[in-house]
Amino acid sequence: MITAKSVKELREMTGAGMMDCKKALVETEGNIEKAVEFLREKGLAAAAKKAGRVAAEGIVKTFVSADKKTAAMVEVNCETDFVAANEEFVTFATKVAELAANTSATTVEELVAEKMDGEATVTEALTALIAKLGENMTVRRFVKFNIENGAIASYIHGGGRIGVMVEVACNVESDVLEEVAREVCMQVAAANPLFLSKEQVDNEALEKEKEIYRVQALNEGKPENIVEKMVMGRIQKYYKEVCLLDQAWVKDGDKSIAKFLEEKSKEVGSPITITRYARFERGEGIEKVEEDFAAEVAKTMGM
Repeated sequence: MITAKSVKELREMTGAGMMDCKKALVETEGNIEKAVEFLREKGLAAAAKKAGRVAAEGIVKTFVSADKKTAAMVEVNCETDFVAANEEFVTFATKVAELAANTSATTVEELVAEKMDGEATVTEALTALIAKLGENMTVRRFVKFNIENGAIASYIHGGGRIGVMVEVACNVESDVLEEVAREVCMQVAAANPLFLSKEQVDNEALEKEKEIYRVQALNEGKPENIVEKMVMGRIQKYYKEVCLLDQAWVKDGDKSIAKFLEEKSKEVGSPITITRYARFERGEGIEKVEEDFAAEVAKTMGM
């Protein structure tokens, strides 16, 4: 009989997850000592002890199907750039990206529960890797695109520091679609637009910008009757900074992305539109702990 008390006791002893502890006790018929060995053999106890450490390094990986109709992008994190460059870690992230493109999972929780290579789940494979490489690791996020009439392209910058996927729609099948999607990928990587178009700009963000520009104009001593005109002029400039379609193309500053699409649409004889894009930057939003190496050494030496 496996009790909640025994599961709790094993969890406190090993730091392993609740479900892992329960499984270990079932496998060992409730024997606590054997359950601890079971968890250690599986690498689960070791992995759990590392789980509290900040994993802000890592890699962004993409997978695009041969027909350019399905794609996925994942961010897998670890603690150091040394492990991020490890071949096994990179291979793991590559496999997760391909799995993400070919699964019906819509959340990270669902994705890591999927079988990998037909045997272990993503979680189990990750746990084994944590035990082997000695660092905390996480599958942080993923996104999946799928389109019938169009194409998807991806771009990885800086060895996995930044990843981008772009989906374009068109009623005509052409190699030009992948070319366009790839060019826009590089634009997104470089210029980091916040929105696709003016219509998608968040109302709250827009009003905030207007208020900032209004105060700036008043502080400059501009008369009230022209402040509003100045605000609208600056908002147009804001659109060119944050909206992908309004941004100047990084390869030709005299041309906007919208103009670039217009030219390519004429080339294929049908409108090409950007339906969506995604940009992951490794570790963005994760608060890194700045370690004082000298203090750590002093502590170890008992100074």
